[in-house]
Amino acid sequence: MKKTLLLLVILFVSAASFAQTKPEMKLNKETNLIEATYFHANGEVSQKGTFNLEKQLHGEWMSFNEKGETISVGSYTSGVKTGKWLFWANDILKEVEYSNNAIAAVNETKNTEGIVSRN
Repeated sequence: MKKTLLLLVILFVSAASFAQTKPEMKLNKETNLIEATYFHANGEVSQKGTFNLEKQLHGEWMSFNEKGETISVGSYTSGVKTGKWLFWANDILKEVEYSNNAIAAVNETKNTEGIVSRN
């Protein structure tokens, strides 16, 4: 019984220590985009998004901290940042508007209610 319990503990610890860290990539045949997921060393997702077939960032990208909380959301068009990006840090939300891959405007708000929603 003790040997079985010890073996289970060893298997659990080794499985936890080798959490997913290698990027996952797959081609979505409907959108013709490569869906990518990158991981932190602790196995939590660090980034998710898509590439076009020319291997350029294309479409929505999301970044997460090591706790799994969203820290940024935005879009690329053929490798160029476009439109509004949202960045969260503690209780601050920054909305950054991009035009031709350059920052066109920044709006910063403090989140006093602890709730952030994206419309």
